[in-house]
Amino acid sequence: MELVKKEIHMNQMKGKIVTQITLDEDLNVPDTKPDVSRIILSQGDVILETAKQAEERVTVKGKLQFELLYGTEEENGRLQNYVGTAPFEEVVNYPDLKPTDHVQVKWDIEDMTISIINTRKLRINAIITLELRGESVYEQEAAKAVNAGEEIKSRTKELEVVQLKVQRKDTYRVKEEIEIPGTKPNIDHLLWRGLKMRNVECRPGDGKIEIRGELILFVIYAGEEDHIPMQWMEKSISFQGEVEVPECNASMISATSVGLIHKEVEAKPDYDGENRVLGVDAVLELDLKLYEEEEIQILNDLYSPVKEIVPKFGTANFESLLVKNAAKCKISDKIELSSSDKILQICHSSGSVKIDRISVEENGLQVEGALSVSILYMSADDTEPMRSLTGAVPFSHKVEADEIDEACIYEITPGMEQLSTVMLGNDEVEIRATITLDTLVLAKVEEPMIVSAEELPLQEEKMEEMPGIVGYMVKKGDTLWDVAKKFYTTEEAVMKANGLTSSDLQPGQRILLVKKAEQL
Repeated sequence: MELVKKEIHMNQMKGKIVTQITLDEDLNVPDTKPDVSRIILSQGDVILETAKQAEERVTVKGKLQFELLYGTEEENGRLQNYVGTAPFEEVVNYPDLKPTDHVQVKWDIEDMTISIINTRKLRINAIITLELRGESVYEQEAAKAVNAGEEIKSRTKELEVVQLKVQRKDTYRVKEEIEIPGTKPNIDHLLWRGLKMRNVECRPGDGKIEIRGELILFVIYAGEEDHIPMQWMEKSISFQGEVEVPECNASMISATSVGLIHKEVEAKPDYDGENRVLGVDAVLELDLKLYEEEEIQILNDLYSPVKEIVPKFGTANFESLLVKNAAKCKISDKIELSSSDKILQICHSSGSVKIDRISVEENGLQVEGALSVSILYMSADDTEPMRSLTGAVPFSHKVEADEIDEACIYEITPGMEQLSTVMLGNDEVEIRATITLDTLVLAKVEEPMIVSAEELPLQEEKMEEMPGIVGYMVKKGDTLWDVAKKFYTTEEAVMKANGLTSSDLQPGQRILLVKKAEQL
């Protein structure tokens, strides 16, 4: 008797660890910059530099990069910008983590506040949430069949599973040159550079990942002459391309997340030597995670009616695909300004989606969170013509997932498909947005499988004690396989002796069993 074995690719999720980093730093305004009178806009990004893992811990090193648009008390009322960084390093304890495991690190800025201590000093307070997901990938040898004569009976099981085929990081670059409209003046220097991703989609192809989406560019700049008022411009940059992934094929399931890890916007001269071109250089990081559905066969039972077979069992741990979809949630709300302020014109609006809570419910995942919105507008106040308004619009959405339970593994990547802000009056703004929830749900599958078997001679005393022919009443849960194995016969022999045309047995059914040795 020889077991036919196969190396099976298995994944083991080790759960997720969530930790928070609190930053509290004082920053001096550079001598080359004028005094700070008021803060108009601020934005921040986390740049992860390294994530070194060891036994049961991960050391994450990075920096918070922030940009500030502020007003001064100078006579010309010109705005100024300030770009800075705040480094951090955090050691995260991760029980059961091995140095060879794969760790995915995601970040989110829960809160960032920049306040004025005095005209030459600022304070930045920020809370950064780090989410670490550990996963071990290993090969396990399992028997899928047995090479033996007719005296060995084997039972196999077909499983529909998903196996992780690709897990690594790659990058995709977007470079674009945008000429400013002819109605706008030349650029002296940029005051604000906003670049956000929207509608990003990754699709597996043969030997590649196809990526498409758009970058929303928003800039504020000063003209070359002092009498020219401050200018702003918004532009949507569509991109479409591919990243080579030799192991990929079009039937794979993508759980790839995309992050904007580098963004550079600079003013460039056109053919006439005038600063009328915006050069955009963006680098998108793809955290590639590609699964493939596969039908596998495992050997889960053995016996012989004429020999003693002692199988050794192990457990096969797999994942099966339950849900892969992109749910959409439409939200709408209104934000009111303080009574002392009036909006003349909305210049720009941006938003980010934050998920606060995900709970497993019957046939679905309940997702709760908020859309954080920032609106830049022209004010009726001549002393502070440009101001900003922030707000949060809560949302709740159920992602359909039949047969989901607490043991399932799920991953939801939020995004934003559309955002619009409309003035309803001088002091009220309506917000409408479409949020996407890219959802992957995997069910855990644990199946017994045979890893080895020992073949022994049949004990004569045991066989002599068993009757050659016996009547048996089928009990609830009995299968033809179980009954034949228990009485040292075969499924074919039982069906022949009882004139059965189907292997299905019904509780209370009477059947005649003839010991195989009696038939030889």
